Amino acid sequence: MSPSQEKAGLMARDTGPRCKKCLLIGEKLLLKGERCLSDRCPLHKWKAGEGERKKVSVYSVQLREKQKAKWIYGIMERQFRRYFAQAETRDNPGAALISLLERRLDNVVYRLGFALSRPQARQFVRHGAIRVNNKKVDIPSYQVKVGDEISVSEKAKERIRNLAAGRELTVDWLTLDKENLKGIVRRLPTEEDVKDVGINPKLIVEFYSK
Repeated sequence: MSPSQEKAGLMARDTGPRCKKCLLIGEKLLLKGERCLSDRCPLHKWKAGEGERKKVSVYSVQLREKQKAKWIYGIMERQFRRYFAQAETRDNPGAALISLLERRLDNVVYRLGFALSRPQARQFVRHGAIRVNNKKVDIPSYQVKVGDEISVSEKAKERIRNLAAGRELTVDWLTLDKENLKGIVRRLPTEEDVKDVGINPKLIVEFYSK
């Protein structure tokens, strides 16, 4: 798929209420950045033990995991299926799927601490604030590679520096030069690197393999 085709496909995106998605899953998906960590998060009012909890089928568990991954990374069903189609040709489809999701440029911008949430990171990419190897890339789904350098445009540096000030790098497949707002992809991400996200890729593979 060409960059122009990929960019056109991104025009279709999920714009539904983000808090509702967290409530449906019953977990914090961190779709609203710092709000999700505050008392304003609706999940603070949600009591997991209220009422009798219904038994769920294996299919429901698998579907829930797939939906959770889609919502966390901000991907629509059609695009998510394309990722899985690429991943299922590999020896370990689950690990390959995680690698594809994590190597999206918008996710990398978020991981580096240049944005408070993945939706905000996606905005920065679309608005041309991000550089890959000193070239503007405005496609959120752009797949970074080992050795790529991700940096911030001069115009956006002041705003992003303020956002990055209180954040720390939490994954070791990236390196960060916070002073110069630059990051480098030092290796490919693995399943171990997404424990903070709480996704079980095995369940997603089982869902699509039926």
